[in-house]
Amino acid sequence: MELWIFPCFLVLIMPAGFALLETGLCRAKNAAHAMSLNLLAYALGITAFWAAGFALMCGGAGHSHHSAGAWGHISAISSLTKIWGFRVAGHWCGIIGGRGFFLAGHFPADQRNALIAAFFCMAVYAVVAVAIPNGALMERWSLRSFSLFTLLIGAFIFPVYGCWIWGGGWLAQLGHNFGLGNGAVDYGGSTVVHLLGGTLALAGATQIGPRIGKYDEQGVPRPIFGHHVPMVILGTFLLAFGWFGFNTARSFAAGDGLAAVIAVNTALSSVAGALAAGLYMTFRYGKPDPSVMCNGLLGALVASCAGCAYVQPWAAFLIGAVAGLLAAWGVLFFERRGIDDPVGAISVHGLNGLWGAIAVGLFADGAFGAGTHHVAAPVRGLFYGNGKQLVAQLIAAGACIAWAFGTGSAAFIVIRAVLGSNRVPVEVEIAGLDIPEMGASGYPEFISHMAPEQVPMSEIVSARRG
Repeated sequence: MELWIFPCFLVLIMPAGFALLETGLCRAKNAAHAMSLNLLAYALGITAFWAAGFALMCGGAGHSHHSAGAWGHISAISSLTKIWGFRVAGHWCGIIGGRGFFLAGHFPADQRNALIAAFFCMAVYAVVAVAIPNGALMERWSLRSFSLFTLLIGAFIFPVYGCWIWGGGWLAQLGHNFGLGNGAVDYGGSTVVHLLGGTLALAGATQIGPRIGKYDEQGVPRPIFGHHVPMVILGTFLLAFGWFGFNTARSFAAGDGLAAVIAVNTALSSVAGALAAGLYMTFRYGKPDPSVMCNGLLGALVASCAGCAYVQPWAAFLIGAVAGLLAAWGVLFFERRGIDDPVGAISVHGLNGLWGAIAVGLFADGAFGAGTHHVAAPVRGLFYGNGKQLVAQLIAAGACIAWAFGTGSAAFIVIRAVLGSNRVPVEVEIAGLDIPEMGASGYPEFISHMAPEQVPMSEIVSARRG
């Protein structure tokens, strides 16, 4: 039996965490819409990944020349043998898989259970990736645009980059082919899931623009408060709980005996992030902000993913503390530059996904990882004598940002051309998205809206362009 699938069940609590966190940070008039989009992210994400994503990501992981992926149970499925790529300086570089669409095909009976388990595990990671942009774009993103974009992430954008690291593609092969450490290493998904999702959120926020009322006529940001802070904190705890399955799943799959180490490193990172974010806000503004502390904790969890198996506990705590500061600082940084991100997804997932990738290249201590990506030496970072691992991590992060921002921006442009806009109409945004978009109100007894004449015409024109 593929008993390692059970930790992946924990990951399925994370959509509930996202739903509560994002809904609590939006206004009451948009609560049903925010909740519903998280439900649809789960449904559409798994559907798209089943139809095409798994094949594109893992369809060549079992090929004898391309089985250098991070997930050993996938590369051991010898029937996953179709991959496309090219040669560079005589070395084969895999780009995209091609077997397993709709989980159809003639797979050997002795591999079928492993194949289905591998699909399920990768699918729950896909659900997290597709959920991230939703938070940054809520309160103005239309259901139709969201649905098309989510399908694209699950079917194409996430799996192609995932193939490059977890499916045995060219980033995983940087060590074996070009001597850059063990190649790009991402044990739990700092780049594959979070940097990718955070960069897609940035692309969307850039294309769609800020919420009406977020900035005054001089471009100074105004606070728009969420309606339910306890919901935000509960969502954070659910996400943190699911994260232990998120980070340990590969350990159970590989049987490497590191689940306890990973769990401890994950926990230490998270508490350091919450404390660092709270202290930052206290020193700067006099009070710790609950939502910022939540973002500090979550940003630290993001940063912990890539190196959770490769670093010492003290390093995990330090990585989490830096991540908490990045999460708190990043929200203010982007907001002051016209990027409206109601939940801080760009900072939590984007900035800290980048930091998590870099942290492996700095703090990996060489105690684990021998044989990773067909390199005999263990994973060792700059502070332990191997600066080439840091180079591989930077290449992987740069490739992720370029891929996600490029494809995400193009997708929003095409969807806008097809639908006419990625945003809901101005009147709907002002009154609230619940009834017009979903046909149900989150709080039927409570109605809050702004009259159209209270909104500056310049903001209305800008919103219509989105």
